Amino acid sequence: MRTWTAVGIVLAMATLAGAQHRHDGGHGGEPHLVAQQCQKQFEQVIADGRGFGLAFVADQEGYPGPLHVLELKDLLRLSPEQERAMQRMMEAMFADSRPAAGRLLATERRLRSLFASGTADEASVRAAVADVERAHTDLRLVHLLTHLKTRDRLTDEQRRLYHAARWGH
Repeated sequence: MRTWTAVGIVLAMATLAGAQHRHDGGHGGEPHLVAQQCQKQFEQVIADGRGFGLAFVADQEGYPGPLHVLELKDLLRLSPEQERAMQRMMEAMFADSRPAAGRLLATERRLRSLFASGTADEASVRAAVADVERAHTDLRLVHLLTHLKTRDRLTDEQRRLYHAARWGH
């Protein structure tokens, strides 16, 4: 369900961003408040080591992550060894995610501070954005590579059941 929440927020932000470009500003300034709330949730979820949709493409295309596999462990009839492997992979993913997540949040704060302090110029913004994107890439890779490993631990039938439960196919 957490992925659905993240995806819903991203879709809401995209819809509201489109509304902001109308002459009336969308919903009287509300899209900015929604985006601000989304930003806060993003920061909380990322700080916890979770992905906030970073591996959505993998999950959607049949490469589940260990967290969601564990949520569906009864339906998937995981063996005790599979369950232990999923738990280990999830713990490793969270542990590996935290440093990258910390860097991503710190680089986002530095970018924000350039504008907040009034010191933003082209060179500093370019450098700050490059730092943000490197941190984002590192974090996303942790999650996507874990999804690759997770898929390999499941049988074809478990993958089919997972995909049907999550995506209705």
